[in-house]
Amino acid sequence: MTPKLKSLFDPKSFLTKVAEGRTIAEYSKDQMVFSQGDPADAVFYIQKGRVKLTVVSNTGKEAVIAILDTGDFLGEGCLVAQPIRMATATAISNGSIVRLEKAAMIRMLHDEPAFSEMFVSYLLSRNMRIEEDLVDQLFNSSEKRLARVLLLLSHFGKEGKPESVIAKISQETLAEMIGTTRSRVSFFMNKFRKMGFIEYNGGLHVHSSLLNIVLHD
Repeated sequence: MTPKLKSLFDPKSFLTKVAEGRTIAEYSKDQMVFSQGDPADAVFYIQKGRVKLTVVSNTGKEAVIAILDTGDFLGEGCLVAQPIRMATATAISNGSIVRLEKAAMIRMLHDEPAFSEMFVSYLLSRNMRIEEDLVDQLFNSSEKRLARVLLLLSHFGKEGKPESVIAKISQETLAEMIGTTRSRVSFFMNKFRKMGFIEYNGGLHVHSSLLNIVLHD
C-alpha cells in the first residue's frame, strides 16, 4: 500500500490565488461533477469531500474504479489530449471542488515550478496506486481486496494515524470496487467485526490490526 507522496507545497492555498480559469463550487452528496462522454476540458481539485469514479460498459455494466479524497485531482486526462471523459465523477459526500480550465492548468504547470513538481509527484503516486490495484485484482482474494480498500479509505499510513472512521460507503459500492457481490462483502465485514478489526460506532471504525488480513498468506 503506497501512501501519498508528501509535498511542502500547499495546492489548496495556491489555487485560491489563481485569478483566471478557476471556479470553486460546492457539491452535495450524489451530485455529479462530470459524466462519462462529456468533453474533457478541465482539471478538478477536491478541496473538501470525496468523489467516486465509475465507468459504464457498452452492455450497461457499471464498475467503481476509484474513490478520491480531499487533496486529490481528477480529470487530468484532458492534459494529454483526451477528448472526452472516460468515467463519471460523483460526489459521495458534501464538499467543495475547484475547476481549473485546461488552458489555465497548462499555464500554471509552465509558469509555477513548485506547483508543477507537486502535480508530477501526485501523478506518480496515483500511478503506483493504480499498479497496486491491478496486482490486487489479479492475485488477491476478495477478502484481502476488501481489507486493503478499507485500510486505504481510512487513510492507513497517512500522518501516522493508526485507525480512523470511514464516512458512510455502501456495501454495494465496496462490492463494485473489489469485484465481488454484496453478500460476500457483508460476510467479510461481519467476520472482520467479530475478529475486532472493525467496529460500528457512529460510523465504520477501522483498526490498524486489519492489516493482518492483507499480510496473511
